[in-house]
Amino acid sequence: MRPKKTRWIKCSPKERCFKPKCKKASELSGVILTIDELEVLRLTYLEEWQQNKIAKGMKIHRSTVSRILSSANQKVTDALVNIKAIKVEGGCCEITRK
Repeated sequence: MRPKKTRWIKCSPKERCFKPKCKKASELSGVILTIDELEVLRLTYLEEWQQNKIAKGMKIHRSTVSRILSSANQKVTDALVNIKAIKVEGGCCEITRK
């Protein structure tokens, strides 16, 4: 397997864990959303960028953006539907200030 290429992001998440209040902590399971998945969600849905623009900004291939977006959507949907916590961590990312 090839090593993952560094993904360049502009957004460093302030809060890294989101937990539903309707379940006790002992009953709660969770999903892990990587920082690059969060960045692709932000750029796609908040900034309304096209995948080609996201790929150029993150210095990765457009098909990689598509895979990251699909993975992120699946994780967030799982957390919302099945009442799970979302923890943001990891990923092979570097923060850029441009």
